[in-house]
Amino acid sequence: MVDGDPIPTPLVGGLAPGQEPGPGNDGNPSVPRPPLIVPSAPDWRVAPGAPVDLSSIDADSTGDVTDRTAAEEQTKAHRGRIVGWQERLYAEDRQSLLVIFQALDTGGKDGAIRRVFQGVNPQGCRVWSFKVPSLEEQSHDYLWRYHAKAPSRGMISVFNRSHYEEVLVVRVRDLVPEAEWRPRFEEINDFERMLVRNGTTILKFYLHISREEQRKRLQKRLDRPDKHWKFDPGDLRERERWDQYQAAFEEAISRTSTDEAPWHVVPANRKWYRDLVVSRTIADTLERMDPQWPAPAEGLEGLVVPE
Repeated sequence: MVDGDPIPTPLVGGLAPGQEPGPGNDGNPSVPRPPLIVPSAPDWRVAPGAPVDLSSIDADSTGDVTDRTAAEEQTKAHRGRIVGWQERLYAEDRQSLLVIFQALDTGGKDGAIRRVFQGVNPQGCRVWSFKVPSLEEQSHDYLWRYHAKAPSRGMISVFNRSHYEEVLVVRVRDLVPEAEWRPRFEEINDFERMLVRNGTTILKFYLHISREEQRKRLQKRLDRPDKHWKFDPGDLRERERWDQYQAAFEEAISRTSTDEAPWHVVPANRKWYRDLVVSRTIADTLERMDPQWPAPAEGLEGLVVPE
């Protein structure tokens, strides 16, 4: 079950649960909180240990949001919040944020990242896409290449696919035996807890699309010459494994949605709604992390730059 009611976002990197943001947020002109111009979107967070049934979640859902134009304006406002808080996060240089995106083929990871992080200073944000592991990566443990790309202090790292491929693709394609991939659920939980203990806040998004929506998006790539580069015939073979991937995602999300690193299953057939939920969740999380400007150097009062 996925809890669709609005609930507080867990505070895992900067504040204890129930703690209010400290001084510096209210009235901060660089990070304005946008006025509520659309109803509040459901949180779509998965409670720790809760069973997940993706077939029961309507990928067309837009929660209680019906006005697309207003929602897109709200997303734009949340992007502004992300830009402002990212600057403070980078300046503070004490905390970090890891944002993980997972989805089936055509699920919208690239589009969500492009739209939500538009305008963010690339000096303080890195996007990592994980393909087939290299020979060097294969010579290490399966988490090594992901840990190497985890954010350093002051940074935001975005994973376009992630260490969850090690319990998804390897399972569905039978690349490793179950006795090897099944213990990875707890190993991944331990890995993420370690990151959290060291100051990294983690957000995980599964972008949920329907089988029919995937068909439409794949067909669009075939129908438009400018989209041919995005089409891989292997996508059709992967589509045949739809049910297996659904089962793999359901167990992975249920087993690894924790208080420290929660999953959000976001209905993603409607891209504008997907962007609203993702941008709002990230902006709210950064606000609750509450990064502070560093203290200024002494003796600045009255100082004038000479001509």
